[in-house]
Amino acid sequence: MTNAAVLKRPLPARRLVGLIAALVALSALALPALAAARPTATRLPKPAVLTFKVAKVGQPGNHAVAIVPFTSALYSNCSEAPANPTAPGTKLPDPCQEVGSVGYEYGIGEGEVTVEQYVAFLNTVDPFGRNQMKLYSPDESGTAWPRFGEIDYSGLARAGKHYTAAAPEWNDKPYGFANFLRAARFDNSVANGKILSKSELTLGSGNEEFKYVTYKVALSRKTGTGMYDMHKRAPVRTSESGFVIPSQNEWIKAAYFDRTGGGTYSYWWYPTNVGSPFFEGGSPTQVTLNPTNGDVTNAGGGATVANFHAEGQEAPFWCPSNQTLEACETVNPLHLPPNAYKKAFQGSLSTVGQAGVYGPWGTLEQGGNAVEWTDTITPAPFGAKGHRVWRRLHGGVPNAPKYQLWLSAVGLQPQNNEFFVATYPWLGFRIGVIGSALNGRG
Repeated sequence: MTNAAVLKRPLPARRLVGLIAALVALSALALPALAAARPTATRLPKPAVLTFKVAKVGQPGNHAVAIVPFTSALYSNCSEAPANPTAPGTKLPDPCQEVGSVGYEYGIGEGEVTVEQYVAFLNTVDPFGRNQMKLYSPDESGTAWPRFGEIDYSGLARAGKHYTAAAPEWNDKPYGFANFLRAARFDNSVANGKILSKSELTLGSGNEEFKYVTYKVALSRKTGTGMYDMHKRAPVRTSESGFVIPSQNEWIKAAYFDRTGGGTYSYWWYPTNVGSPFFEGGSPTQVTLNPTNGDVTNAGGGATVANFHAEGQEAPFWCPSNQTLEACETVNPLHLPPNAYKKAFQGSLSTVGQAGVYGPWGTLEQGGNAVEWTDTITPAPFGAKGHRVWRRLHGGVPNAPKYQLWLSAVGLQPQNNEFFVATYPWLGFRIGVIGSALNGRG
């Protein structure tokens, strides 16, 4: 007899009544459990509340300065620059640019976005840990990358708790695995959020007066639109007011433009000091780090320090407290042998703000620590073809020499370089503010 024949034969009445009774009893047992589980499965945790302190940058309409990327000269305009200069280590020139002029007052983060802030963002916009927006990569974990992995992921955690700092010491370090699309979605979450409070503070006086605005913001879960429309191939600003990723000109003016006219054509060479590219005494000193927590140990006392790799010195280094020194020195997601790994990945990110050296408008660590994204779109290098969108970055990293801190060090990368996100642990960003969101009641 076939299974079909069995299914077509009617059940005896007594068996049918018994089966129904059993199902009712089973339902009675199951329903309370389902009713109890439903709120846990669907209830979302409250959005994270983050605080951002931005430095006000004034003198709208300041003049630009001309640079040839990664060369050691500044010009009043590009007509004074050499016709075909070649940047160090390149085969073709990157054309002269006139940079740093901004026609409006704006704000820029005093410091870089931290791991703690990025973790709070992840748990707000991806509460169930599905990573559908590719805001996280496995290589960011402490297991995959003991020395550089900043954020761990747990699929078994409850809603809003899937992402955590890989070690306590990471919370106050710059988030270092950003591509521009991640930075823009973070910014959209802030831009779409609710400003809970806003306060202003002035420090110092005269030419050394710094003005700050501090925002307390409840993040939004909405990241696809806001200041940037992420459905576009090349997202640009959609509003004249709100939170932004700084443009190249905004970033450079905050880091280098001296309102008092100091420097070369009123621009500093380094975000820490006027300096000079031509002699060592004109550049900042490399930071030294506490090897167990990444705190800066040589700041203060009038010292001009930055987290970069000075020539002839060991790069700044620390190892998280929940890792062994051996793991920090050998384990890496690229499976490089120890010697090659040590040579390629030398410098560690340091605690945000601890270098303690202010730029001309009151920002910290625009030179050194993480290199930072701007939202400025630029042509592909050397006439490269393709559909990738390239954007400018600035700031230097702890694995790079001092020329990466120069005003002329305007690098570029594709906005969504998946290889870099997985293999380059020093890519960060900071928040900016434009329009009435800066000076209005907001």
